[in-house]
Amino acid sequence: MALNHIAAADALARLADFDAVIDARSESEFALDRLPGAVNWPSLDDAERVRVGTEYAQVSPFSARKLGAAIVARNIAGHIERHGAALGKEWTPLVYCWRGGKRSGALAMVLEQIGFRVHLLEGGYRAYRRAVVVALESMPAAFSWRVVCGPTGSGKSRLLGALAAEGAQVLDLEALANHRGSVLGLVPGSEQPSQKQFDSRLWAALRGLDPARPVFVESESKKIGDLRVPESLIERMRASPCLWLELGLAERVALLIDEYRFFVDDTAAFCERLDALRALRGAETIDRWQAVARAGDTTTVVRELLELHYDPIYRQSMRRNFPGLDEPWRHLHWDGSDAGLRRAAAEVIR
Repeated sequence: MALNHIAAADALARLADFDAVIDARSESEFALDRLPGAVNWPSLDDAERVRVGTEYAQVSPFSARKLGAAIVARNIAGHIERHGAALGKEWTPLVYCWRGGKRSGALAMVLEQIGFRVHLLEGGYRAYRRAVVVALESMPAAFSWRVVCGPTGSGKSRLLGALAAEGAQVLDLEALANHRGSVLGLVPGSEQPSQKQFDSRLWAALRGLDPARPVFVESESKKIGDLRVPESLIERMRASPCLWLELGLAERVALLIDEYRFFVDDTAAFCERLDALRALRGAETIDRWQAVARAGDTTTVVRELLELHYDPIYRQSMRRNFPGLDEPWRHLHWDGSDAGLRRAAAEVIR
């Protein structure tokens, strides 16, 4: 049985054909980004890579290759013992490493010798990454977009969730980026994915959409936290019809208090995050907001953040970047309740 080599573009088009996608790189490389659905079977883990590299530099390339071969052989044996017992001969994996070279080649060769139908990704992860970058330049143009706009706290993300529950197609960029799109948007204790992993998540999400049906997306800026949204998608969003979602100020404050409960419970973290606004709002305002928050009146701080900071900036940005707001295809007003949100979603779909 021959080992099949497959180009990145073909592999991406056929991902559903593989029973498993196996990443033979180290755990840190895998954590940074990987093919959708991949599992990690390291031929060399991080510590072992350092050990082999040191041998290469301090002794000789030949000595390093002997050391590396012994470690790789043990690791491959371990993977097969742990994962291979229940696999039948029809099992068809796609295997890759950084460049499609020795690490994935060694694993693929052993699996092929066992009798599995192995495919080796030509060019490895690097080729996959290039294919994703190219694909993201053209994929957004295949869809008809509907952009959900509205001031901070109006429930745009919640509306996306309600639309998805009603069967509509939704692209939730903030969920993919693990960030809520503002200075306060990163949940304490969590991290955003790498830019490469965000791109991979976006590519996988777009790949699952039907071009024959509209896609709802929130009116994001070019960056969500530290991550860049592809220019091709930003351009399509800004040229698309807009929906304007409205919610009363008191209800918006209540919604934000609910969604950012961790800041209510951790005043020190809230005050630390407010420091990022000093250049825009001035030290006097930030000092006052922090004092009010420490006194337990988070509601007042959130209301003033909306009125003095978020609302003016958002209106200015929307007028500049989303011309579809001049004549929105739909105005929606809801009352902050779950039932009101469901009604709003049903109205949009109708």
